[in-house]
Amino acid sequence: MKFHDRVSVTIEDHVAHVLLDRADKMNALDDAMFEGIIAAGSHLHSAKGVRSVVLSGAGRSFCAGLDLSSMGNPDRWGSGGSLTDRTHGNANRAQYAAMVWRSLPVPVIAAVHGVCFGGGLQVASGADIRIMHPDARLAVMEVKWGLVPDMGGYALWRGNVRDDVLRELTYTHREFNGTEAAAFGFATHADVDPLGRAMALAKDIAGKSPTAVRGAKLLTNRTAHMDEDQILMAESVAQHELMYSRNQIEAVKAGMEKRAGDFVDP
Repeated sequence: MKFHDRVSVTIEDHVAHVLLDRADKMNALDDAMFEGIIAAGSHLHSAKGVRSVVLSGAGRSFCAGLDLSSMGNPDRWGSGGSLTDRTHGNANRAQYAAMVWRSLPVPVIAAVHGVCFGGGLQVASGADIRIMHPDARLAVMEVKWGLVPDMGGYALWRGNVRDDVLRELTYTHREFNGTEAAAFGFATHADVDPLGRAMALAKDIAGKSPTAVRGAKLLTNRTAHMDEDQILMAESVAQHELMYSRNQIEAVKAGMEKRAGDFVDP
């Protein structure tokens, strides 16, 4: 499947591979790329049988950030209106290109290689898990262009990247590599084969109870904004919904019998 001639999606064995497919421009974010990313994410939101997603970039890089040729387009965050207009739930269009991955009901794993600057770093940060090549080139680039990060980065980096580290990297827009990204909290792991490791992890997750994995993602998303009492109740409600369900019983049987689970997708 192809979305706006910029993003392709293939689905096999319950794993969806989303490929940013504008290799000649290092997958830079132009109008069609924004639309393609959002369309692909929206498609996967209700796609049957998808249990995990891998997000990667074609060619030499993951995503070079905003296409500079669109910098002067006042509508680049969405046709007409203002940046402050909430066109996609609580986000504008550019923000949703990153937040759509966090909003998917299934885990998303970003595989990052080559250049990953500015908006590209924020798109990758929308994934649940990020695996980066040790030599990947990353930067919180926006201040270089007289701007600030505004594609969901501050929401997505909170709790992962240490505050003073984020401040330094934002104020200076200096480059850092994938190994540093893992130490800073931008990446989960550094690996010389980020796509291979992401695919292996996605297949592992796809073999688990899909209702339990979805429940865990929803719980993780929600509890970041809750107080202690709310977290404890949310855990109990989620567990109550899973306990003695068909997939939960199958998970126990499969574990005891040391075999792959035969799960039913939501």
